[in-house]
Amino acid sequence: MLTKIDTSIKYGKRHGGFGIQILYPGLIRPQLNDSGFSTIGRIDQARITPGTLIPMHPHRDDEILTYLRSGKVKHLDSEGYTSIISNQQLMMMNAGEGLSHEELVLEEGGVLEGLQIFIRPETKGLSPQVQFHQLGNIYSTNQWRKIAGRGADYPLQVRSNTWLMDMRLQKGGEGMLPDAPAENVAFLFYVFAGKLQVNGDTLLTTGESLLVEKESPLFHALDTSDIVLFITQTSAVHFDEGMYSGNLQ
Repeated sequence: MLTKIDTSIKYGKRHGGFGIQILYPGLIRPQLNDSGFSTIGRIDQARITPGTLIPMHPHRDDEILTYLRSGKVKHLDSEGYTSIISNQQLMMMNAGEGLSHEELVLEEGGVLEGLQIFIRPETKGLSPQVQFHQLGNIYSTNQWRKIAGRGADYPLQVRSNTWLMDMRLQKGGEGMLPDAPAENVAFLFYVFAGKLQVNGDTLLTTGESLLVEKESPLFHALDTSDIVLFITQTSAVHFDEGMYSGNLQ
């Protein structure tokens, strides 16, 4: 089954130079009474001007991936880590029982555009930790690249049955979903930027996404497109009361 998720169910927030569009993927299944979809709690697409400071603030029981496509951020957290996050340096904060951080968007990187992704952990109260990963290339052209997930072959670890990949599909290129990493999975195909056609009829553009269950569709890039793929095991145990990833219903 293919279910298109357009931008109409996103929530917009803006304060000064800080602007985000928030997707609660569970809203496409209102009968489930859950703002998240299985282990995928919330996806924020952000655009933030240089010089913006996001002051120190807490997280709890969220697995948080910071995935940038442009801009640079100076990160500082309560675990004592500091680093520059960019489109080649990704960060995973496994907030567990509690973690605080602040982010400063640096002038040298220009306007920040990226995703902050809130994944649900398997259980509450885990030990907090922070992970960083340096990408070999900014983009993975025409092939899926493993970013974060459960398993030794994923560079950033998620503490639930959730997996994230990305790909830049060049204009005119075609692609399919990767092999499922487990049974009973659903794929959330998110278009960060670009335009694609699915199975010759469904059109996806920037900010739109597609929930894929028990199908293997063909994607055709009408423009060069940056794609982020979320995979969740729909039968997986997960904690849905995280500070940001939790159920809002």
